[in-house]
Amino acid sequence: MANETALALSEVDSFYGDSHVLHGVGFALAPGRLLALLGRNGAGKTTCLSTIMGFLRPRRGEIRLFGERISGCAPEVVSRRGVGLVPQGRRVFRSLTVRENLAVAARGRGGWTLDSVYDLFPRLRERHAQLAGSLSGGEQQMLAIGRALMGNPRVLLLDEPSEGLAPQMVAEVGRTIGLLNAEGLSIVLVEQNVKMTLGLAHDVVIINTGAVVFEGTVEEAQRDETRLAQHLGVF
Repeated sequence: MANETALALSEVDSFYGDSHVLHGVGFALAPGRLLALLGRNGAGKTTCLSTIMGFLRPRRGEIRLFGERISGCAPEVVSRRGVGLVPQGRRVFRSLTVRENLAVAARGRGGWTLDSVYDLFPRLRERHAQLAGSLSGGEQQMLAIGRALMGNPRVLLLDEPSEGLAPQMVAEVGRTIGLLNAEGLSIVLVEQNVKMTLGLAHDVVIINTGAVVFEGTVEEAQRDETRLAQHLGVF
C-alpha cells in the first residue's frame, strides 16, 4: 500500500458530538492523481477533509499517508507529515501581509519557496507588502493556495476553491490546480463546480449523507449520468 496509494481511508466513522456524520468512508488517492470528492451540500465532504487533517478524530477506521498511519494524529503532525489544506472560505490571516502569510507557513523540506509561489501567482508578488484582508476574493484564494504550498505538501486538500469567485478567476484557479497536478502533486478536490472538477480529475468519489455511493474513474462517472443527477443534481 505504501507504494500504491498517496492517501487511503478505510472504514472511517466521524462524529460531531453525538451526531454520526461519516459512515464507513473509504477511498484511495494514487500518487500524482487528482481525486474529486463530490456530493451535495451537507453530504460530509468538508467533514472528510477535517478528519484527514486531524481536526476530527475518527472513532473507527484508519487513514494512511503513503502507507504511514495518520489517523488520530494532531493537525500539526498531519501537516508536518505532508498534508496541506486550502480551507473553505480561504481563512487567510487578514492582518498580516501577503509575504507574512506565506512565510509563516514555510516548511523547508521541498521545492516551494516565496519565489516559486510568486512565480505561480505573479499577482501575489505585486502585492507582497499588502495586508491580506485588503485583497480581492480571487487574490485571497491564490494566497490560500500559496500558503498551503509553502508547507511543501505531498498531498494537497482543496475545499471549494472556486466558491464566490468571478468566472474568470474560477478558470484561473482551475488552471492552477491542473498545473500543480501535472507537476506530480497528489490532490483531493472538493468542489461544487462539477463541470470544472470533472475536467481536472482522474478519479471521482461521491458521498451522500456521509457514505460513499460511487468510486471510480472520471470516465466511469461521466458515463453514469443517472447517478450524477441523483447525487449532484447535474445532467
